[in-house]
Amino acid sequence: MKLSIHATRLALSALLCGSTSIALAQQPERFKFAVFTPDKEQTFLTVMRPFAEAVKKDAAGTCEIDLFPNGALGRSPVQQAQMVLDGVADIAWVIASYTPGRFQENEVLELPGTFRDLREGTLVFTRLVKAGKLRGYDDFYPIGLFATAPYSLHARFAINTIADIRGKKIRASGAVESASLKALGAVPIGMPVTEVAEAVGRGTIDGTTSHPSPLFDFGLDRVTQHDYFTRLGIVPLAILMNAKRYAAAPAACRQAIDKYSGDWTAARFIEGIGAYNDNLVKRLQADSHRTVVFPSATDLAATDAALKPVVTEWAGKTARNAELLAAVQSELAAVRAGK
Repeated sequence: MKLSIHATRLALSALLCGSTSIALAQQPERFKFAVFTPDKEQTFLTVMRPFAEAVKKDAAGTCEIDLFPNGALGRSPVQQAQMVLDGVADIAWVIASYTPGRFQENEVLELPGTFRDLREGTLVFTRLVKAGKLRGYDDFYPIGLFATAPYSLHARFAINTIADIRGKKIRASGAVESASLKALGAVPIGMPVTEVAEAVGRGTIDGTTSHPSPLFDFGLDRVTQHDYFTRLGIVPLAILMNAKRYAAAPAACRQAIDKYSGDWTAARFIEGIGAYNDNLVKRLQADSHRTVVFPSATDLAATDAALKPVVTEWAGKTARNAELLAAVQSELAAVRAGK
């Protein structure tokens, strides 16, 4: 029996609607990953992009992560965590010390003289958050938790001993680092890393704290000529996802995100950024236009003595601070024992 023209149209319409529904059902869920730093920055190349690629490959077509580097979703470093909570982004690269109050307990990680290298800091940070011992992460799913190498000093003026920074205006990345610089006689100036090169170039500040990567990634090497590798403390870094968006994702997607978060991102950061930093220090040493100084034992002792009150004062402010410091020291002992 032949179908009427009307019936035929209805059948075709139903078929098309069904095909469209199937196509829509097969579309992967997409997550926006905000990165305020450049797409040539080493953490982007070493950790962020490989993470997005690994999740896409492993998620069985259920989700994909779209990267937005160079501040495409928002350039302000201080707004990245809030962008995740507001839905502007689903995931973001966050420097916690730029977000005062939200990750207050991270200050314990920034205390000077605690960590010898980025490996120690990264492992301790990752373990403490995973165990729920650091507050401030309830609204987020932590994809990666990292520590920079201990911050050193880089300036337009010669630094041969720690005494040479007295009275100089030095950029600081957070409250603890500011307290450390003040204890050493410098004048700390709070400033995001994205503004430092211009400020040093104009003479607004005399120098900056930094670990090796930003020196080249943000052009700080072009405006400084003197490097002094003391250990002022580390700065915590994080890749954070909106906890609600994570919880609502398809099961296969969550499994892929879980697989390539935490220990996986920590291992990539430690290996990739550690090697990158080592190469950068060698580049600085090979540059005949720079002076690179590693402090003598005497100068290190003087620095430690000046900075010890910063740690003691911070731990003595509250019982919680003392508890956090004890937790860091306990976890650090485990890391150093190979546990």
